[in-house]
Amino acid sequence: MAMTGDFFSFHQGSRFTIGVEIEFQIIDANDCSLVPLGPHLLNLAPLLLRPRLALELIKSMLEIQTGICHDVRDVENDLLQTCSLAEELAADNGCLLYAASLHPFARAASQELTDDTRFARIMDELQVIGRRFISQGLHVHIGLPDGDTAIRVCNEIQAFLPVFLALSTSSPFFQAKDTGFMSYRTKLFEVLPMAGIYDFLPDWRSFVAELDNLRRHGIIETIHDLWWDARPNGTLGTVEIRICDLPTRFSDILAIVALIQATVAWLADSCPEARPLRGTLLRANKWQAARYGLEGRFVDPTGKLGSHAMNLRLAAMLLKRKVSELADQLHSATYLEHLDSIISGGTGADLQRRVYHKSGQFKEVIRTVQNGFWK
Repeated sequence: MAMTGDFFSFHQGSRFTIGVEIEFQIIDANDCSLVPLGPHLLNLAPLLLRPRLALELIKSMLEIQTGICHDVRDVENDLLQTCSLAEELAADNGCLLYAASLHPFARAASQELTDDTRFARIMDELQVIGRRFISQGLHVHIGLPDGDTAIRVCNEIQAFLPVFLALSTSSPFFQAKDTGFMSYRTKLFEVLPMAGIYDFLPDWRSFVAELDNLRRHGIIETIHDLWWDARPNGTLGTVEIRICDLPTRFSDILAIVALIQATVAWLADSCPEARPLRGTLLRANKWQAARYGLEGRFVDPTGKLGSHAMNLRLAAMLLKRKVSELADQLHSATYLEHLDSIISGGTGADLQRRVYHKSGQFKEVIRTVQNGFWK
């Protein structure tokens, strides 16, 4: 193999540590429109905050990253400090940080692109498709001991990614229209090259060979050009779950992080030999999660949650029950229990639709969501 450098080694991570990335929208405090202040906020950020911030494809986005966290309580404390500092920074500059995966009325063509060589290369490739891609997400890294375990978890967890998506949906509106989807971000994302559902790989060596082949043929430049719903990250020693919308409530973020961590731990310890899953079921389940959220239909291709069709609400309840003992061992049982409020009360997409149907105003949707983030 031509690519045998550090980047393609798996640096052993501590078992089941957590790293979280939250992609916020930056909106004007008065009219709720997207504003291209990401680079400006990064430049003004205090030294304590700056290492935890990152720019994204468009200037009206700002990513907040945690450090390496040992449990969900560490994630909570980390984000409480960093997000609070970032909110103060935004407020000092006449803007707010907004947690949802799509702005309800912004026009994609009006957004300014971040000045960055990689982003410029991506946009040159994507053209009009890239111009429409103004969405935000929640990414969760979980530490694993070796590359083969990471690949095995990536293979098996693909069965349960639609459950994570259904619990996190927050993008029903796009360019002032109700899309009919609970996660329209998912459909925007799927048009990107090398995105979404991914093929089965038997082990880490096969994954490295696949990356090597893709790069030698000019299809990708780095692993970051793989926009899979989940992917191993050898540099960090993690598996990264990327399918989620950005939940609109902080407590929902923590609950979904707890579920992801416990599910990764369950699969890492209970599936010595992952097998290929039926692609037709994977695609059908993902469509149902994006289209209908928790009301969508789910058929477990592994049989671990049952052999019959169910809705994603029930699948979420069964997955929570399946990993609850591990969550207790990981000191996240309290956070996992909050899933019940999402399962019974709905997601950020449900909230946005309720507010819009009552008020008829997208600005009221934004204000309600923004004011409720910490509640």
